Order: sequence, then C-alpha cells, then structure tokens
Amino acid sequence: EYFVSKGDREGALNIIVHGTWPDGTNTLGRYSSFAETLSLNTDITTVAVALPGYSNSSTNNFTALAHEGVKNLAAKEEYINFLGDLIKELKDRFEAESVTYIGHSAGAMMGATLTGFEPELIQNAVLVGGRYDIHKEEKGPNLVSIVDVLEKVSKNTKFLLIYGEKDKISLPNITKDFYNLAIKNGLNAKIVEVKNGVHLDLDMSDTSVESITDFLEEE
Repeated sequence: EYFVSKGDREGALNIIVHGTWPDGTNTLGRYSSFAETLSLNTDITTVAVALPGYSNSSTNNFTALAHEGVKNLAAKEEYINFLGDLIKELKDRFEAESVTYIGHSAGAMMGATLTGFEPELIQNAVLVGGRYDIHKEEKGPNLVSIVDVLEKVSKNTKFLLIYGEKDKISLPNITKDFYNLAIKNGLNAKIVEVKNGVHLDLDMSDTSVESITDFLEEE
C-alpha cells in the first residue's frame, strides 16, 4: 500500500519509508500529510509507503517490523532486498530517473544499508533518527547495516543526515559518528540538528522539512 501526492517535476520521485510501529498501525494516515507537504514544497511526486503489516499492506512475505517474536527485521538481508525491489518497482512505475529516499528510524537504517546493496538505485538519501551500525547494539547472526557495505556506496549518492537534539532512541552521537565515518570515506554528506527534537515524528519537524526542501532545491 502507498499514498501518492503528485508533483510536476518530471523524472524525480520522493519515497518516504516509515520506521517501527506497533503491528497494524495506520502509517499512511500519519504520513499522507507529510507527503503532501513535501510534494508541494519540492514539486516532486512523493510516495509514502506502508511496509508489510501496516495500513493493510500484505504480510505474505514479511510481518510488521514490530511483530511479536520478530527482532531486527530491518537489519536482515532479505528485508533489505525486499525494500530494494519495492523502490525499483516505484521508480519504474513513476518513470523516475532520480529517487530521493526519506527514511525515519528503522526506515533510515534500511535506506542507508540499501545504498550499499544497490549503489545506483537511490540518488539522495535523507536519513532521520537512524541507526547505522547494528553490531554496536545487537550481537545476533546475519545482521547487516551500512557499515558492512560502506565501501560499495556510490560516491554520487548524496546524504542528508538529520538527528534530534533530545532523541533518546537514536542518540545524537549515533548520527554524528556516522556522518564522520561517511566523510572519512569520501561520501557526500550533510548533517542537520533539530533543536529540542525527539524521536517521534522527527522527520516531520519544521527543521527537517526545511532541510529536505533545501536539499532537493540543490538538485
């Protein structure tokens, strides 16, 4: 399932990917107005995606990210591949040459990893309140995040990293450390702090919206 807010700029597409919510949450209800705001500000068609288990999206392949008994789904290779296929499908459907991926929380973590899995798929990655090294928090097998594929990320991909000053879930240093690592590896990255920003709806904050709009006006 997804929500579309049309823009007139041809060849470009914004794709919003949410993070972990309780099983069955109506994420499209939360994100449709955000998609409309971004398409209005940028004149780019903006799609808000509901991942499996949310807003009536099918759970044939995967459960919701927060499904009981499921852990670290956003750090599993098969889920990253699924996300990549979803982005490709939307890219083809909307005849886009340039994709801006806007991810929050687990959505940011997956999007970051995807830039290493599929180096030319995403041209701009807006990552808000994400985590970039799953191994610092979890020791389970078969987990992956962008630090594992950093050398494969295209130098053409532009990153906008946004963190909340008072985020207690994705602490500011998580984003700052990844920004420093990205720069050290020659990636094109910018970092923005949301003053007093907390984790919930950090991607929809005024500072985030302004930063994303400015970021895309540079295109």
